[in-house]
Amino acid sequence: MGSALPGKFGLMSETVDVAHELGVFLRTRRERLTPDDVGLPQRRRTRRTPGLRREEVAELAAVSVDYVIRLEQGRGLRPSPEVLDALAGALRLSDDERAYLFDLTRHWSAGRRTSGDDAGWLSSLVGALSPLPAMVVDHRFDIVAWNPEMAWLMLDFPELPDDQRNTMYLCVLHPAFADFYRDREDIIREGIADLRAAWAAHPDDTALADLIERLRSESEEFARLWERRDVKVNAHGTKALVHPRIGPLSIEFDVLTPLGDESLRMVVYRAADPVSQEALDTVAREARAGAPALRAI
Repeated sequence: MGSALPGKFGLMSETVDVAHELGVFLRTRRERLTPDDVGLPQRRRTRRTPGLRREEVAELAAVSVDYVIRLEQGRGLRPSPEVLDALAGALRLSDDERAYLFDLTRHWSAGRRTSGDDAGWLSSLVGALSPLPAMVVDHRFDIVAWNPEMAWLMLDFPELPDDQRNTMYLCVLHPAFADFYRDREDIIREGIADLRAAWAAHPDDTALADLIERLRSESEEFARLWERRDVKVNAHGTKALVHPRIGPLSIEFDVLTPLGDESLRMVVYRAADPVSQEALDTVAREARAGAPALRAI
């Protein structure tokens, strides 16, 4: 994932090559914009490269062109929060992308870092949410607590090896999920955008870096989508599933972050339509009856 960097960044993460990642991220955000996107007049000269020119970003952010060049070339600069704000505005970054930018450069907001070591106190709450399928994941997407409905809907979690009890691993590499999502690539792309935000927010987490490297090496699909550098934290949305026992259904999901530990997330599923509600009612009945969940292959 990159080695530690000396220089103006000071002590660097052993898992994130910060200067390189910052440069590539800024360049990809620049290349996705047009002058029209930021209110600049189109110049007559044909553009040989996509997106805004470095000169245009420098103008919008009120910094020198040389500074933008050195940032994109990964020369170890550490922009101040004020410069990051200016760059985020110039590049029209979303809130999640802006947070990613600040996390990369270790300009974290107070109280952002949390341990995520103990999810036990959430287990009883997850159980109380039955019959709604619910689970708790940490910032690596490791599944740390779940209720019977979620296990019946997805997979028999207790049967899985510890290193596979991870929603991103399951979605990308586990054979039981090859046809589980109707919009598979969209689901994986959104998950990667969320995972990339966590990667920047936890640069010293070697377990997270190892997970990402494993997914990159074992899945060409993951490696290709990871290089897009999309960043978006998913708080809610809809997923279309094709369950091997109960058929197609659509669920709405909500992601809730406990106030006591922002590195944990509670994920709750609800039916998106009446037909899907009937399917989730079947899930609840089967789970209450102790019917076996889908077996890990």
